Amino acid sequence: MKLGLLTAALPELSLEALAKWASESGFEMLEVACWPPGKAERRYAGVTHIDAGALDAKKAAQIKNMLDAYRLKISSLAYYPNPLTADLQERKKALDHLKKVIVAAQMLDVPMVGTFVGRDKDKNVEDNFAEFEKVWPPIVAFAKQHQVKVAIENCPMIFSDDEWPGGNNLAISPRIWKRMYEIIPDKNFGLNLDPSHLVFQMIDAERVIYEFAERIFHVHAKDLMIDWEGLYENGTLSQGMGWQIPRLPGLGDVNWSKFFRALYRVGYDYVVSIEHEDRAFEQNLELVQRGFYLARDVLKPYIC
Repeated sequence: MKLGLLTAALPELSLEALAKWASESGFEMLEVACWPPGKAERRYAGVTHIDAGALDAKKAAQIKNMLDAYRLKISSLAYYPNPLTADLQERKKALDHLKKVIVAAQMLDVPMVGTFVGRDKDKNVEDNFAEFEKVWPPIVAFAKQHQVKVAIENCPMIFSDDEWPGGNNLAISPRIWKRMYEIIPDKNFGLNLDPSHLVFQMIDAERVIYEFAERIFHVHAKDLMIDWEGLYENGTLSQGMGWQIPRLPGLGDVNWSKFFRALYRVGYDYVVSIEHEDRAFEQNLELVQRGFYLARDVLKPYIC
């Protein structure tokens, strides 16, 4: 198992500067942010450490050689848009860029791309599945043609009023994952499992690992703290709004000992990638890096 990090929390660093720091800090893999260049539409998005649309064979070789020099590998390319948004122009942009990221992964010898399936937040689950069945089989088939896996993160994407009421990602729970894999049984379609998003939904992370072991391609290490005062004020029907607080591993309610126990029992042996979204450690670069050190030191005893 390898310890890695998602680069999106370090937008001010170039890929090489980030790789140098990560290597010196004991990290082994990078989950590289690949949004199209431009303004971020939300926190921890819009970060471009590799411009997939501008990548060619020469640039890919340069990136691979640079990372080899720092003894680092890319665990996945990261691009997390909303491919099922009701805005069809935005949907097309997301899908077009997602294909570019898939092609870039093949060029860089990266085995997978991490993303969201997306969701129309104003439609119910069944109506979203009707869109999923149209949009996603061709994308997974495209990735398969390029020898790339697609790892879907299980984040509900409901943190702010503009994501209310349904959130911007459908793939949030076991029942939905089972339905997804009935529609798309392809072996290159799986999960980027993040336990933090299971905490506030009261979903047993260990059971998820045992049940979906073959579909777990990549793992995010992010914690979540339930703010009980916020839960009292807002109630469960707020779907986490006002009481789910993303934290660094060790500062929330994930039981990391049980989580890793399950990963080892099912034979998971790839990356555990720290996703840093902790507001208490984001005011400046030095504080962001301190957050990564804290998470590293919490997780490292479990990784060998």
